[in-house]
Amino acid sequence: TPRPLSARHYIVLQRTWSARRFIKCNHTCVSFIGIARTLRVLELSRALCHASDIISTVEFNHTGELLATGDKGGRVVIFQQEIENKNLPQFRSEYNVYSTFQSHEPEFDYLKSLEIEEKINKIRWLPQKNAAQFLLSTNDKTIKLWKISERDKRPEGYNLKEEDGRYKDPNTITSLRVPVLIPMDLMVEASPRRVFANAHTYHINSISVNSDDETYLSADDLRINLWHLEITDRSFNIVDIKPANMEELTEVITAAEFHPHQCNTFVYSSSKGTLRLCDMRASALCDKHSKLFEEPEDPSNRSFFSEIISSISDVKFSHNGRYMMTRDYLSVKIWDLNMENRPVETYQVHEYLRSKLCSLYENDCIFDKFECCWNGNDSVVMTGSYNNFFRMFDRGQRRDVTLEASRENSKPMQVLKPRKVCAGGKRKKDEISVDSLDFNKKILHTAWHPQDNIIAVATTNNLYIFQDKVN
Repeated sequence: TPRPLSARHYIVLQRTWSARRFIKCNHTCVSFIGIARTLRVLELSRALCHASDIISTVEFNHTGELLATGDKGGRVVIFQQEIENKNLPQFRSEYNVYSTFQSHEPEFDYLKSLEIEEKINKIRWLPQKNAAQFLLSTNDKTIKLWKISERDKRPEGYNLKEEDGRYKDPNTITSLRVPVLIPMDLMVEASPRRVFANAHTYHINSISVNSDDETYLSADDLRINLWHLEITDRSFNIVDIKPANMEELTEVITAAEFHPHQCNTFVYSSSKGTLRLCDMRASALCDKHSKLFEEPEDPSNRSFFSEIISSISDVKFSHNGRYMMTRDYLSVKIWDLNMENRPVETYQVHEYLRSKLCSLYENDCIFDKFECCWNGNDSVVMTGSYNNFFRMFDRGQRRDVTLEASRENSKPMQVLKPRKVCAGGKRKKDEISVDSLDFNKKILHTAWHPQDNIIAVATTNNLYIFQDKVN
C-alpha cells in the first residue's frame, strides 16, 4: 500500500541531485540516427562518482560558444567551443575546459539548525555586452552574479615598486617611468560581482533573466521575488502562495520563467500541474494571474499517483514566445499562449512506466524532476528519461526517437542507434525490457545549442555533447 503523501512530504522529496569536479576528459566520436540525424560526442567524465560529482544543471550561453555546468559540490565548470574548429562542420562540437571555479560553499543556518547545501540548482547566462561574460548561479538560498573575463597582459615598470613587489624609497627615484603592458599567458578569471542573499525562506528552484537585461526573478516553493541586477539588499515579492495556516497548503511552485520578449510577462508552474501566466503591469503583487493553463483530468486515468505525476517539473517558453513547454513525470506538453484549456501537443516520454508507479513511489524516483529544452528554431523538443535514455520529438514531422548516452556505446565513429523499450509480451532482439531499466541511471538535465544542432546531456557524473553528423 503506498504511503500517504502530504504537501510537506512533497516539498522535501522534490529536490533534485547535482555534481562536482572533472577528473579526466576523453574525446569520443559517436553518431546518431534520428531527428537530428547523426551525432558526434565529446564525453567529459569523472573517474570517481562521489555525491558531490553529480551534475545538477547544464546551460549554453546565448551564442552557444560557452557551456556551463554546475554540480552538487558547488562548483561551476565552463567549456568553450574550439575557435579554430568553429567553422569546420565536423568539429564544431569540440568543447574544452575554459574555466572552473567554486561558486558556493556549504553553510549552516544557526537560527533554524539547518544545513545549506552548496549544490548549484540553476545557472543562467546574461546577454554579453562587452568582452566579459556574466552568469547567475544559485544554490538553495543564495544567488551570485559572476564575471568571467580574460587577461593576457600584465602591467610592468611601476615607479614606486620593485619587480618583486617591494616599495621603493621615494627619495631614491630619479626618473619617471610610464608602466607598460607586456604579454602573458592567457588567464581566465571568475570573480563574484554581486551576492543576492537572505530573501528566500524556502529552497530556490528557478532563476530567470528578464528581456530588459536589468532584472531577474527567483522562485522558491512558495514565493517568487523580482531582483535588480545592481541591487543586492532588497527584492520585490511578486508572487506569494503561502497560506496563513501551513496545514492548508495544497500546492507548491515548481518552476518559473520570464517571457523571452515581453519584459512584463512571466509564468510559473505548480505541483498540481497548472500554469499561471502573470502580467506585472496589473499589480505589484501578482496574486491574480492573467491566464490559467490547465488540462482537464481524464477520469479513466485517475489513481493514487495522479496528482504526483501531474506535477510540472520544468517550464520553458519557445524562442519566439508563442508557446510554452512543460514536463511532468510521464509526458511533455506544448501549450499555445492563446489557448488555456488544453495543450496543443502532448508527447509521451515513458508511458511504459505507468504500470511501475507503485515501485517508483517506494524508491522515490517518482519525485525526480526532469528538465526539457527546445532546439534553436522550436521545431524539436528534448527531455531525459531513465537508463540514460533521452527522447527527442520532431513537432513538424511527428517523429520521435529514443537514444542512449553511455560510455559503452561511445566508440569512435559508432552510430548511436535508436533504442526501443518493450513494455510487455514477446521482446524483440533490439528491444530492452522495461523490467531491466536502471532507475539509478537517469538524465535529468539537458541543453540545446541556441543556433546549431548541438546538444548537451548530463548523466549523473558524465557530460555528453552531441552534434549532427556531417557526411
